[in-house]
Amino acid sequence: MKVSVRLIYLYLFAFVGLLTVVIGSVRMVDLGLKVFVFRDADRYEYMSPKIDGEEISPVEEQQIKDQASREQTRNRQREFSGAFAMIAIGLPLYLYHWKTIQKENKKS
Repeated sequence: MKVSVRLIYLYLFAFVGLLTVVIGSVRMVDLGLKVFVFRDADRYEYMSPKIDGEEISPVEEQQIKDQASREQTRNRQREFSGAFAMIAIGLPLYLYHWKTIQKENKKS
């Protein structure tokens, strides 16, 4: 097997694609475990704040809790879209370069 700049490039980008897929997959599995198995993994404790020595009303407290819940949902959606994008970009990158490497090896 002859080592050339082209072959090094192909192996490097195949590795980058594979690494991207692995990282995206790990993030996807992590998110799945948090959502379906370990439901309290990203839940935070909430202490109701006092404003000028007075506690906030139950309505305001519920609004704060609802906002925290919506923020948690948005964070999960961002994490999912990031992981999915890594897989969607990394997989074709890896497959293209790996198939090209296989063709190069068959020629020689």
